[in-house]
Amino acid sequence: MLATCAAAMLDAIDLSAEGPRRIGKLAAYDGMMLEATGFRRPIGSGARVIDANGVPKRAEVVGFRGDRTLMVALDGEAPHACGARVEPDGDGGMADVGDALLGRVVDALGHPLDGLGPVATAQTWPLAGRPGNPLDRGRVTEAFDMGVRGVNALLTAGVGQRIAIMAGSGVGKSVLMGQMIAGADADVIVVGLVGERSREVSDFLATKLSGDVRRKSVVVAVPADHPPILRLRAAMRATAIAEYFRERGCKVLLLIDSLTRVAHAQREIGLSLGEPPTMKGYPPSALGLVPRLCERAGACARTGGSITALYTVLADGDDVDDPIVDTARAIVDGHIVLSRSLAEQGVFPAIDVGKSLSRVMADVVPDDHAQAAMRLRRLWSVYEENRDLILMGAYRAGSDPTVDEAIARHDDILLFLKQGQKERVDYATSAATLTAGFGHGGGR
Repeated sequence: MLATCAAAMLDAIDLSAEGPRRIGKLAAYDGMMLEATGFRRPIGSGARVIDANGVPKRAEVVGFRGDRTLMVALDGEAPHACGARVEPDGDGGMADVGDALLGRVVDALGHPLDGLGPVATAQTWPLAGRPGNPLDRGRVTEAFDMGVRGVNALLTAGVGQRIAIMAGSGVGKSVLMGQMIAGADADVIVVGLVGERSREVSDFLATKLSGDVRRKSVVVAVPADHPPILRLRAAMRATAIAEYFRERGCKVLLLIDSLTRVAHAQREIGLSLGEPPTMKGYPPSALGLVPRLCERAGACARTGGSITALYTVLADGDDVDDPIVDTARAIVDGHIVLSRSLAEQGVFPAIDVGKSLSRVMADVVPDDHAQAAMRLRRLWSVYEENRDLILMGAYRAGSDPTVDEAIARHDDILLFLKQGQKERVDYATSAATLTAGFGHGGGR
């Protein structure tokens, strides 16, 4: 009888699918990094660590040290005890994707935050993306309407372009992002709010993602008080969702706010793993993360879909030579620099025309548009070069015709850049206004 029961129990256990379930033990814990023995799982796998109260806490495998598996806690600090049970927790390397995500707000693990019930997705996409052939990446030849006059006219974006919005704190990066979302000509909008204040997440959803825009948007939000691995996964999940819709041939606008906080999260993880700090304390993995993430955006010649990406980059202390700022500027296809001095003068969006650049503009605009933009940029540059002389009254009118014109047209340029937060100016109107005011024979 006992032999028969034992045989029936063995028959009920399915060992063919994944083999025996490996259970490990917690050997060390320093507040963020956990070390387990007997838990041989690949990097990116999920785990559950049973704390002293018997409550399972989530973690993710990030590395190895000898025969110990290193994990990062996903639930923050917990009352763990030495020898605690460590169990496998499914495959953490995939993101749930599908049309059911449209109009929803989820966290870094794909769980809904909007109180609208479960997200009924039936497909998955790798969080780290799928390897692609660089020859499948399409050229950027079509203008992308951002709805902001200064960007459309002077820093014209293209479908599939990657753009970094660089500025110090409080200069208007998020406001400019909101204007672009409202005015963007896109099929799907994917927003990654990484490391923001919880209040700003609610404010962003209420003021910048309302009405028709909300119905075609997906938001992945992780506030600043969450563990670094979740902040990192939020950016990866948002990018994975955008890749899925691009694979279906959609015109996707991806916004990550902010890329700097994603790099900060990788810095925390890298230093905990023992990586050597380099410039400003950033380990190599933090600097290497930026190109890996940004290179996943772009146009796909095979499917006809595209990801036009906007990444906000926080310049700590207004330092535009910060390692993350410099790394982002080197990999993207254009950058918009916001000026604190312009913001203090009440010019919004506070775009510093001289320091900003779109590397694809020459391929997407006609010659008359390009020449008008070049003339405005030249007048801006001449005024900035002679600003001190002009403000001190040391410049004598008539000494240089170009400087005279730059002084005469400076207010016109500032007026051209100014745009109300709820105002939308399409690409055609922006180009026509620029050409009429600063084209051949335009203006004074």
